[in-house]
Amino acid sequence: MRIGIMGLGRIGAFHAETLAGLDAVDSLVVTDPVAAAVTSATERFGATPADSPEALLAAGVDGVVIAAATDVHPQLIVAAVKAGVPVFCEKPVARGVTESLEVLRAVEGSGVEVQIGYNRRFDAGCVAARRAVVGGELGDLHTVRSTTLDPAPPPAAYVAASGGIFHDCAVHDFDIVRWVTGREVVEVYATGGNRGADYIKEAGDADTASSLLTLDDGTIAVVSNSRHNARGHDVRLELHGMKDSIAVGLEDKLPLRSVEPGASFPAGVPHTFFMDRFADAYRAELTAFTEVVAGSRTSLCTVADAIEASRIADACTLSLQQHRAVRLDEVRK
Repeated sequence: MRIGIMGLGRIGAFHAETLAGLDAVDSLVVTDPVAAAVTSATERFGATPADSPEALLAAGVDGVVIAAATDVHPQLIVAAVKAGVPVFCEKPVARGVTESLEVLRAVEGSGVEVQIGYNRRFDAGCVAARRAVVGGELGDLHTVRSTTLDPAPPPAAYVAASGGIFHDCAVHDFDIVRWVTGREVVEVYATGGNRGADYIKEAGDADTASSLLTLDDGTIAVVSNSRHNARGHDVRLELHGMKDSIAVGLEDKLPLRSVEPGASFPAGVPHTFFMDRFADAYRAELTAFTEVVAGSRTSLCTVADAIEASRIADACTLSLQQHRAVRLDEVRK
């Protein structure tokens, strides 16, 4: 099949490399405002350049991957759907819930599949955790803990356009909590602080945050996030039930040091980057998209799913600003 890629920045170039290595993909068509990025992709992967997203959609692509700036996600998703081309789009759908809902209304009933890029749904550990929950191995859940700690903060320009730590970082935790448990969040309480990187505080954002989520069956989920984890990129998920408890991310590359006498775990070199931690998940995610394009499966993460994660992020942002619990029904749906 012939796959188009719109946007060849860090994640777009990474996706191009992954797609070029998939057996199902015969060729790539690429576009980006930066000519050097297009040249690099054509030289590395034998991709066909396109002058614009419109030209790319007219080039006979079977599916399109959108890895461009968030501001243009809505128009590119809608354009591809109108052209009848299945879409994979990196999160988020749009900068806010209102605009995301406009996208949802535009694509609903089109018959064209849209997959949003929440890669943890394809991480082997998270998949096993969901299977354990669905299979009843844990019994009724009472506590979930989800953690995302970055080794260093992103650049100031990125922070200013990110939508804040809840939309940029914690949203991955919000999505995976929903997906693994199969439950909806009904109320949140969030807090945050600043322990470094003055430009994050100046942007009105927190560099460290925690969120307490109440799910619709009474399960409590605790989400921890930080831009400052010097030991590495730490992503974990714990699920505690009445029958058993399990964890995702407890492996030798866990960036955490035990001080227990005689302890040798974890023994490996810590993860330092999200592309390292989730390399296999990204490959599985894009493999799944090729199957969506081929019509052999449906999207595992829809626009509606992405909107729910954004609503939780909105609620947490409001909670942090107003120092109170916020119910999800206060956030536009």
